[in-house]
Amino acid sequence: MSKLDKTEVLSAFEAAYEAANGKKPEITTKPGWYSIDGGKNLRLADVAELTKELSSGKATPAAADKTPAKKTKTKKAAPVTAQKKAPFTVVTQSEEGYTAEELWIVILARKDHDCRLPRGVV
Repeated sequence: MSKLDKTEVLSAFEAAYEAANGKKPEITTKPGWYSIDGGKNLRLADVAELTKELSSGKATPAAADKTPAKKTKTKKAAPVTAQKKAPFTVVTQSEEGYTAEELWIVILARKDHDCRLPRGVV
């Protein structure tokens, strides 16, 4: 395995990226990792390999920077088939009042948003 010089690899990558895409890349450096245009973190060897792909012209500009931010994922909304079921059942007060568990269930059921019961309850 050969030693890669960080400054040489990054300057070569910038030149190849600018030639392929017409703009300078935004490279974020983290210890041992390089993020190009806010995309996936790459090692220096991966950046060198990407430079070869860009300079040979095999990589397309969208796939060259390997940024997941450029890709758009479409999610289809699942059709609602049933009403939202409450995660707990509302109980009625007995003559003695509520138990601790029942009181929590009643308090959380009165709130207008989805809540969890404390640990150990139900």
